[in-house]
Amino acid sequence: MSLLHSPSHPSAAHPPSPLPLPLLRVQPLRERPELIPELQAWFQAEWPGYYGPGGPGDARRDLLAYAQPDPAALPLGLVALQTDAKGSDGIERLCGFAAIKTEPFAPCPGLGPWAGAALVPQALRRQGIGLLLLQALVSEARALYRHQTRHPTTLFCATATSDSLMLRAGWRLRERVMHGGGEVRVYEVGVAAD
Repeated sequence: MSLLHSPSHPSAAHPPSPLPLPLLRVQPLRERPELIPELQAWFQAEWPGYYGPGGPGDARRDLLAYAQPDPAALPLGLVALQTDAKGSDGIERLCGFAAIKTEPFAPCPGLGPWAGAALVPQALRRQGIGLLLLQALVSEARALYRHQTRHPTTLFCATATSDSLMLRAGWRLRERVMHGGGEVRVYEVGVAAD
C-alpha cells in the first residue's frame, strides 16, 4: 500500500516558493527494513527514558516487530518518505513513522489495537506528514478488517500533545485518563467501513 500526497500550494498571501514541493509516500516498514537503524536512532532520541540507555524498551526489537512480514497481521509499521517534486536526486528521505500496536495501554486494558509510536522529526512537523500517516493507518486497519473478521472494528490512540491532529484526521475523543503523571486523551475511529 502506498499513499501519495503533495502538500497544498502556499496561500495567495505568500509568494510561491521557487523550490518544488515535496512528494510524500507511505509504505509498510516491512518493505523498507533498511530504514530500521535510522528509526532506531529516532526512537532513542525521541523517547530516551524508554528507549535510551538504561530504559526498559528495545527500539530495534519493537521496529523488527512492526516490520513483521505478514500483511494480514499486526503489529504494523508505516514509514513516510519524501522526495522533491521532480525527483531530481532520486533519493527518498525518511520523514515519519507510525504503527498499529497490539500491546495494551495500561489505563485502558480492554481497548485495542492502538495507533502509536508516531514520530515526525521536529523540523518536518506541521507539513501534513502526521495526518498522512494517521490516514494510512486507518486505511490499513480497514483493509485488515475487510479481509479478516477477527480484527477489531475500532482503532484507538492515546495522546497528550496531538489533539488537533487527531480531530483533523476525523478521530473522536473517547475519554481522558491519567498516565505517566499527566492527562492523556484517548481517541477512537471506526475501521469497519470506508
